[in-house]
Amino acid sequence: MSKFAIVTDSTSGIPDDVLSQYDIRVAPQVLIWGEETFQDGVDITPTQFYQRLAKSTVNPTTSQVTPSSFLKIFQELQAEGKDALAILVSTKLSGTVPSANQAMELMPGVRVEIVDSNTIAMALGFVVLAAARAAAQGASLEECKAVAEKARTLTGVVFAVDTLEFLHRGGRIGGGSRFLGTALNIKPILEIAGGRVEAVERVRTRRKSLSRLVELIEERVAGRSPLRLATLHANAPEDAKALLDEAAARLGAVESIFSEVSPVIGTHAGPGTVGLAFMAGL
Repeated sequence: MSKFAIVTDSTSGIPDDVLSQYDIRVAPQVLIWGEETFQDGVDITPTQFYQRLAKSTVNPTTSQVTPSSFLKIFQELQAEGKDALAILVSTKLSGTVPSANQAMELMPGVRVEIVDSNTIAMALGFVVLAAARAAAQGASLEECKAVAEKARTLTGVVFAVDTLEFLHRGGRIGGGSRFLGTALNIKPILEIAGGRVEAVERVRTRRKSLSRLVELIEERVAGRSPLRLATLHANAPEDAKALLDEAAARLGAVESIFSEVSPVIGTHAGPGTVGLAFMAGL
């Protein structure tokens, strides 16, 4: 049995059935709704989140994983005689890595290696899974960290939003701010680049935006293989499933994972967001 476990955060979006195949611990991000605080994906599911969002007069906000959440995981690992490889959301999008560092300083008896994935959603998930699969084959903590550091250079996320309102409200819009104030029927396409949300282009309809996502993945993959694909969607499962099926067939993906974003990401992306995450070349 491996003497270390892989730790990630809830923005990774790895489905439960995939998580169960590996020794991956998930630290929950924090959702704040009025006077209530929820652990992302633990105390509130995506379905519950969107049902409440549709009726709420109070806008939810978010906060990074607390140091105490990481501390609890590290303590559990210590009791199991294991170290940790933490692969986490981009520091340019969240303060999650600093929280992990704070917890690590309180656990000198546990070795913790931290990798900033420089991305989010299932692009982060693919980095985590690359390391987890290497660990399952007997790779050491150092070797798995090297796999993660390579994998993060081979990933990407492109997505289409119904509105920029939620990203703007949460301060996560990055280069996409140049699309603010555009006509309501224009659908922005964005991506995670350099660890931030950046603008790609605008299209006139939702149908065209989803079709364009497949073309953009093809451009960014540039023939590299094997190709792994995953959806990210915020309360738009039908569009996401159709998009994944089309992209996987057209691009010859060796793996395709249907995933939805957690409530914390949904707070920033907004309902109706649909996208694709990929890893190509590993």
